[in-house]
Amino acid sequence: MISPVASLVAFVVALFVGSLAIYLGASVVTDEESYSRALLTAFLGAIAWAVTSWIPLVGSLLALFAWIWVINWRYPGGWIDAAVVGFAAWFVAFVILFVLNTVLGLGVGAFGVPGV
Repeated sequence: MISPVASLVAFVVALFVGSLAIYLGASVVTDEESYSRALLTAFLGAIAWAVTSWIPLVGSLLALFAWIWVINWRYPGGWIDAAVVGFAAWFVAFVILFVLNTVLGLGVGAFGVPGV
């Protein structure tokens, strides 16, 4: 059984990874450099993903659209910039998780960045 403290630590680490990935992606694409904005974006993006991804047949596509919509809503630019921020965030989260999980053996995820 996993302790509540371990679950909380895993959540905080995963939220940190997702927020850092969105922060780095957004700072490159939109010149916005607010970690607190990235933190809230990761949290809201995860909620949008959770609310829409369960829908049969179209859930994954709808969830991806909802996640990009959250980025578009939270950052300046348009849909293209939001999609680029999303892809950059996914790539950054992938690299961070590769280091944390493969090199350091932690076994964590990224909260707020789907698919990693």
